[in-house]
Amino acid sequence: MATIDLGKISFTQKGTWASGTTYEAKDVVQYTDDNETSSYVAIASSTNQAPSTNGTVNTSYWQLFAKGSTIGSTNEGVWNIATAYQKNAVVQYTDSGVVSTYLAITDSTGQTPSTAGTVNSTYWQLIAKGTDSVGLSWQSTIVTGTTLTAQSGNGYWIDTTSNACTVTLPASASVGDTIEFSDYARTWGTNSIEFDTNGLNYQGNQTDLSGDNPTYNTNGQHIRIVYSGATQGWIPTVDDDVTLETSQTYDANFLVIAGGGGGGYDRGGGGGAGGYRNSTSGELSGRLASAEQPLAFSIGTVYTITVGAGGSGAPNNTSKGTTGSNSSISGSNITTITSNGGGGGGTGASAVQEGLTGGSGAGSGNGYSGALGTAGQGHDGGDGNATHYAGGGGGAGAEGNVSGTSEGGNGLSSSITGSSVTRAGGGGGHDLANSAPQGGTGGGGNGGQDSSLSPTSGTTNTGGGGGGGAGSTAEQPGASGGSGVVILRVPTANYTGTTTGSPTVSVSGTDTVMIFNASGTYTG
Repeated sequence: MATIDLGKISFTQKGTWASGTTYEAKDVVQYTDDNETSSYVAIASSTNQAPSTNGTVNTSYWQLFAKGSTIGSTNEGVWNIATAYQKNAVVQYTDSGVVSTYLAITDSTGQTPSTAGTVNSTYWQLIAKGTDSVGLSWQSTIVTGTTLTAQSGNGYWIDTTSNACTVTLPASASVGDTIEFSDYARTWGTNSIEFDTNGLNYQGNQTDLSGDNPTYNTNGQHIRIVYSGATQGWIPTVDDDVTLETSQTYDANFLVIAGGGGGGYDRGGGGGAGGYRNSTSGELSGRLASAEQPLAFSIGTVYTITVGAGGSGAPNNTSKGTTGSNSSISGSNITTITSNGGGGGGTGASAVQEGLTGGSGAGSGNGYSGALGTAGQGHDGGDGNATHYAGGGGGAGAEGNVSGTSEGGNGLSSSITGSSVTRAGGGGGHDLANSAPQGGTGGGGNGGQDSSLSPTSGTTNTGGGGGGGAGSTAEQPGASGGSGVVILRVPTANYTGTTTGSPTVSVSGTDTVMIFNASGTYTG
C-alpha cells in the first residue's frame, strides 16, 4: 500500500529562536524583541530570519502566536551619549542642574532625555523629577587661598577678600557632572576667580592660563557648570552675568612687508626694501634679531589688512625716489602691526643726492651716506661713491653695498606659507663700472649701468626696492619699488573663511594660510 506524506499536521515547539537554526512551517519559537518575549509560529522555511524587529513582525516567515509581557526595566545608571539604550531602560540625567530619572519608550543612541527642562518625548518618559542640584555636596571649609582644585559633585564658597583665586577644574568628566561656586564675601568684582579648564573645553572653546581663561569678576556671582561632553565641554547653567565669560582668542602668526622704495634718477641710489615684521621664530637675523609674538585674534572681530604700494622712481634730476607705502594689520583688540615703506633712492643731481629713510633705507649718490632703515624692520642703504656708483638700497637681511659696490641688500626668507620664500630685497644703485648692479635677493630691482642697462622695478608683492637710474651719456629715471604683502597663518580649527580682498588661501599642516596681495579683511 502506498505511503502518503501528510506533512507536519501539528505545531512543533522549538524553544528559543536561534539565528543558525533552520525552521519549517508550524515550528513555534520564543523570541525577545524590544524587551518583550513573545511566541511566533513559522509560516515558511527560513534560516537567520528573526521573527520580529523593533516590534514589527517578519510576516514573510513568521506569525505572532502569543504576545508576551514586557520584561522588567533595567537601571542603566547615568545617561551616556555613546550608549545604545533599549526600550524600558531607566537612566538618570542632569538637565539645568536637576537630576531626574527617565524611562526609554523606544530604542535610541545619543538622544538626550531632556533639554532645558523639555523632555525628549519621542524617546523618553520622565518617571521621577529630581530636586535642584541633587548630589552636590557643599564644602564647609571656606576657600580663601589663591588656588582651588575642584571636584565634580561639590559646591564651593570662595572668599576673595584678600586675593584672586585660580580654580583648576577636573582633568576628566562625565556628561552631567556638576560643580557650583559662590561669591562668599561679594568681592569677586575686586579679586576675580579664573578657571583653569585642565585641557577640557569650556563653552566650546579651548582655554589656557595665558589670559584666555573664563574669568568671573562680578560681585555676588553664583556659578553652576555642567559637563556636556567633549565638544562643548563645561557649560554654565547659572552664572549671574549676561556676558560670555570665556575669552575666545587664538594665535595668528603674521608676515607684514611694506611697499619698496623707488630708485633715484641719473646715477641714482637703489630704493630701500619695505619694512619686514614677522612672528615666526628662527627666521630673522642682523637688525631683525628676534621674531615678534603672534597676534591674539578674537572670534567675531574684523581685522583690517593694508598692503602698501611700491614707491615710484624719481622722474627727473630735481626729485628723489618716492618712499613705499606702509603695510599693516589692525583690529579692535590688538596693537596695530605696521611695517614702514622702503626709502626712496637719492638722485645724482647735487640737491637731492641723499636717499630717504624707511623700513629699509635707500642708497645715496655722489659720496653721501646711505639712509637709515627702521630698527626691527630693515637695514641701511649703501653709501654713494663720488666717482662711479650710487649706493644700493638696504634689504631686510643686509645693508646695501654688501660687496663694496652698488648691489642692493639681500632680503629674508620665511616659511610661514609652508615653504621658504625670500622677500624684501633692496634695489641696486647705478654703477658706471659694474655691468650688472644687482638688486638684493627677494625682489630687489637691478640698477642702471650708463646708457646700456636700464634699471628694473622691484618685484610685485615682495616689497623689493626699485633700481636706480643710469646716467652719464643718457640720464634715466629710477624704477619703481615692488608692492608689499601681508600673510596670516591661523589654526585650521579656528579659521572662519570670512575674508574680503580675495586672499590666496591654502592649508599647511594643521594651519590655514592667507596671502593678501591686496588690501582686505579677515573676520576672526
